[in-house]
Amino acid sequence: MCKFCIVILLLFNLITYRVFAISAQSAVLIDAGSGRILYEYNARQKLPMASTTKIMTGLIACESNKFGEIVKISPFASGTEGSSLWLKPGEELTLEELTYGLMLKSGNDSAVAIAEHLCGNVNAFSLFMTQRAKKIGATDTSFKNPHGLDAEGHYTTAYDLAIITMEAMKNDNFRKIVSTKNYSIENTGTTTGRTLKNHNKLLWSYDGCNGVKTGFTKKCGRCLVSSAEREGQELICVTLNAPDDWNDHAYLLDYGFENYDTKTIAQKGDKALNFTYDKKYKKCVDLVYEEDFKIAINNSESITTVVKIDKISAPAKKGSVAGKLEVYCNGEKVKEIRLLTGHKIRKVSILEKIKVNFLNWFK
Repeated sequence: MCKFCIVILLLFNLITYRVFAISAQSAVLIDAGSGRILYEYNARQKLPMASTTKIMTGLIACESNKFGEIVKISPFASGTEGSSLWLKPGEELTLEELTYGLMLKSGNDSAVAIAEHLCGNVNAFSLFMTQRAKKIGATDTSFKNPHGLDAEGHYTTAYDLAIITMEAMKNDNFRKIVSTKNYSIENTGTTTGRTLKNHNKLLWSYDGCNGVKTGFTKKCGRCLVSSAEREGQELICVTLNAPDDWNDHAYLLDYGFENYDTKTIAQKGDKALNFTYDKKYKKCVDLVYEEDFKIAINNSESITTVVKIDKISAPAKKGSVAGKLEVYCNGEKVKEIRLLTGHKIRKVSILEKIKVNFLNWFK
């Protein structure tokens, strides 16, 4: 073998080792714009996930639109074991403050207080968590509590946790909270002041990191979910039972940023095309994208799109579904984006019909 080939082979082995020699029992790296998997290892294996459970708890709290509500801490919530905000029975905090305590300080007592406030008790809230996960597409996930302490039947997969996080990061409040390094809860007559520091060290050490959550129990091992954004490209990484999780995430995120670029396919409300839906009377309508869509691809990959139009007839409201854009990566369909009418479509008036018929008669 020539010396050049040997050098290339050695370089390839070094690169491969750097990416795939991770400590995790299960791992996945996804493109947050599309949900596309960029790297996976045992990503569908059902495992306990410790306090990364709180990503779903936090998402539900953020989606409740009840951040300003006052939560009175119950004796049951204050007595929750494990990592704690050291809440006291009878103490009153806002739901927003409890969510910061949940995601930054990983307060198990915060998790129970949130569950009780939103659903009445932990069991009802845990059932709601599982149902919400299934709606996202996380069908291999089961929640038995809102905090992640060891429990029979409490599990997820690296892939499920990644798509749950992808959904959570679409919520502005959640996104703001998990990217916050430090947060202060003011001392009031019913609340003891606290200063919270985010447990996620990557917020300080990894360029572009903007979340998300750490977790650990002896049974689960070290669990970590991270998100990072650079130049409009956002990646989400999940590792379960990873002794060297900080380095695992740095390696995997680096791999994603170094080997993939983000291509914007659609932006919500932008014009996709102008379509003639009535050739006789020359009636056209702008079709616009229903949602944003970006996808990470590397230099060897290709993106193709196919437009399919539904039958369009007048009258129709602005925003009516009129077709779809199918997006293919290397020949495999990865997304369908609905196309909507950009304006109201009205019926052709009698005067318009007379005018067109009159002109056609003279041709």
